[in-house]
Amino acid sequence: MSTTPRSRSQGSRTTRPWILSGMDFAGSRRKPNLTGKIAVAAALTVMCIIVLKQSPSFSGTSVFSRHETGVTHVLVTGGAGYIGSHATLRLLSDKYRVTIVDNLSRGNMGAVRVLQQLFPEPGRLQFIYADLGDAKAVNKIFSENAFDAVMHFAAVAYVGESTMEPLRYYHNITSNTLTVLEAMAAHNVNTLIYSSTCATYVEPDTMPIVETTPQNPINPYGKAKKMAEDIILDFTKSKKQSNMAVMILRYFNVIGSDPEGRLGEAPRPELREHGRISGACFDAALGIIPGLKVRGTDYSTADGTCVRDYIDVTDLVDAHVKALGKAQRGKVGIYNVGTGQGRSVTEFVEACKKATGASIKVEYLARRPGDYAEVYSDPSKIHMELNWTAQYTDLGQSLAQAWKWQKAHPNGYGPA
Repeated sequence: MSTTPRSRSQGSRTTRPWILSGMDFAGSRRKPNLTGKIAVAAALTVMCIIVLKQSPSFSGTSVFSRHETGVTHVLVTGGAGYIGSHATLRLLSDKYRVTIVDNLSRGNMGAVRVLQQLFPEPGRLQFIYADLGDAKAVNKIFSENAFDAVMHFAAVAYVGESTMEPLRYYHNITSNTLTVLEAMAAHNVNTLIYSSTCATYVEPDTMPIVETTPQNPINPYGKAKKMAEDIILDFTKSKKQSNMAVMILRYFNVIGSDPEGRLGEAPRPELREHGRISGACFDAALGIIPGLKVRGTDYSTADGTCVRDYIDVTDLVDAHVKALGKAQRGKVGIYNVGTGQGRSVTEFVEACKKATGASIKVEYLARRPGDYAEVYSDPSKIHMELNWTAQYTDLGQSLAQAWKWQKAHPNGYGPA
């Protein structure tokens, strides 16, 4: 304190600290200056808000939350999954606006990152991490986004797993579809493209399967999808929802990957036991598993193994986009999506060996519960009404393209 300057008042030698003088000075002479600064700051803030609001890129809300003339905003549930990510790629390529909703239980964040890198422009793609089993979260998503249509892919989808965890399948497929429909109704979203399956059909006495083939599924996966279809159909018949535009696509066994190598199939390691035969073939070719297990050699088919209709994922998403373009208010379209050609598991394995160039060990086991002997489609209806025909029908070429992606991505999309 000995170094503190002292001031001398007129007619007195009394002293006081400089800091007190300074406080007195501020109180008596700086108040007007502070008030002025506040006024200037307020004026600048108002000016900035006015300028921003006049900007065409500013609305105070996300572009995803408002409808825009000439732009169709599609909600893709399960868009981080194998089929959903390929569908999103096609939609974005065709200038749609897309919101992906996925809980990543089966999907891959790596696929979403690829899509974000391909389409970085604002207002093209957004990803929302959410579980469709959470009705409050789903309703919030619909309330904050202006959707024009929904492509509902999200589902667990392994026949074998469904026989071991049936309740999970009914919750995930049937119950979650109901949640999506409730949100669509509450927020006036009237177009739905539903991802269904040939597993809803009864095993017919004759082939191929047509859309009028009776539905009497024999496994929980098919039953859950059939229940979801019934709910959708009842929903569209109600007076309040009579303006719904609905397309139900029942597709067959999906293979292949993006022809340009941008996306592929990357199932989680723990699901390999239940996964698609193509994934198992590639795992065997890569040495990830010791060999391929073929379940069932005593079916009533030419070589005793199951016969299936293998549809390339690129053709499948093309069918979805065509269905979206043709969807009409007040109408429901139901279509098989397949090649119309049946191939046995033995034929598939040989094609996989040729595509990979690997010597794959094959182990033949008993039948898997819930499998049909022979399933292939008659795609005549979708060809006539939607002008859709499968283009990637060479089994070997589809497998070769998928194998190319697998070799380049031995660990899938990498860490989440």
